[in-house]
Amino acid sequence: MHPYFHIDAHLLSLADAATKMLAPRFAEIDLATEFNQQKVLAAFLRHRVSETHFAGSTGYGYGDRGRETLEAVFAEAVGAEAALVRHTFTCGTHTLAAALFGLLRPGDTMLCATGTPYDTLHSVIGLKGEGLGSLRDFGIHYRQVELDAQGRLDLDAIAAAVEQYRPKLVYFQRSRGYTLRPSLSVAELAQAAALVKSRADAVVMADNCYGEFVETEEPTARGVDLIAGSLIKNPGGGLAQNGGYIAGRRALVELCAHRMTAPGLGGEVGATLGVNRSLFMGLFHAPHVVGEALKTAAFTAALFESLGFAVTPRPLEPRHDIIQAIQLGTPEALIAFCQGMQSGAPVDAFVKPEPWDMPGYDSKVIMAAGAFIMGASIELSADAPLREPYAAWMQGGLNFHSAKTGVLLGAQSMLERGLLP
Repeated sequence: MHPYFHIDAHLLSLADAATKMLAPRFAEIDLATEFNQQKVLAAFLRHRVSETHFAGSTGYGYGDRGRETLEAVFAEAVGAEAALVRHTFTCGTHTLAAALFGLLRPGDTMLCATGTPYDTLHSVIGLKGEGLGSLRDFGIHYRQVELDAQGRLDLDAIAAAVEQYRPKLVYFQRSRGYTLRPSLSVAELAQAAALVKSRADAVVMADNCYGEFVETEEPTARGVDLIAGSLIKNPGGGLAQNGGYIAGRRALVELCAHRMTAPGLGGEVGATLGVNRSLFMGLFHAPHVVGEALKTAAFTAALFESLGFAVTPRPLEPRHDIIQAIQLGTPEALIAFCQGMQSGAPVDAFVKPEPWDMPGYDSKVIMAAGAFIMGASIELSADAPLREPYAAWMQGGLNFHSAKTGVLLGAQSMLERGLLP
């Protein structure tokens, strides 16, 4: 019997068995967490972070020492020459768009090497919508290479496309998005980057969302020229209230900075308005929080596999991002899971999420996200479009023990509606 929540005894028994089975995997996660935590701590020490760096600036933000030091610390932590770490990026899509527009010029070609990118980038690229100022509207060409039958990089096809289209930029999406394909490891990205550079003078960029601090290296430490992502995912550690980052080769980051603000201003402006402390703290906490999210994902995989559902990754598989997909099979099961998980959230637990027409998506989307930071997917959340295969894509968990309860409540909700096998 659970002391505070109504959870079926059989589910609790399965949860105990899953946790015990995962002990070796949890130990591996702890080793990576400790390595990444030491790496971040060393960067803080090397750049002499002090209380003075937490003071905010106003107006133009010229000479903001905190902002400059934060970006230096972040760059070192991800193995990059330079970084932009700004609360003025509204979301991950905005950050990726700033990078793409910063690097590409009319007549250039962007080649996406991981099939069709995440839904919210379609309007940025110009795959849908006209006249909104997409890459396509500015005369930038788009090509893509499909993944192979196993959902992995098709290196031969990438090599052929690079030679045929001579792209200015080759783009990789590290995480799976709303698909069931495997996420990319840093080693796979490094191999692909080397392949591209052996055939063309192209910029290699990776959407690194959900992958930060999952492994002991980031793609920028292994040959990828530029990465970008959201601060309300992994690198914000659950404390960043908004924002995004771009990191990589200094000259490329500078180009992105001139798109982020205006040509001629670049990264020299941008008042921090008192947010520096939360961004520093979030980065410092990020390795530990990512470790908790990875434990939550592995636990979810083990629990739902024991209930008879297909999951990816499987419980003991290596992980390259924090996302866990569960193929629930029906819209009813998907809605029940999300509503049950919401009932275990620390914020808005009384709310029942329902599918809705979310901007940037082609299908109705349901989201369970009772978070301290709205939309923060490093906090326990699950979301999915209401379309086949009716899978929930779950991620996050500021601490494993609370997140474990949320996952169990998702299963309990399905049980009470007769939706478990």
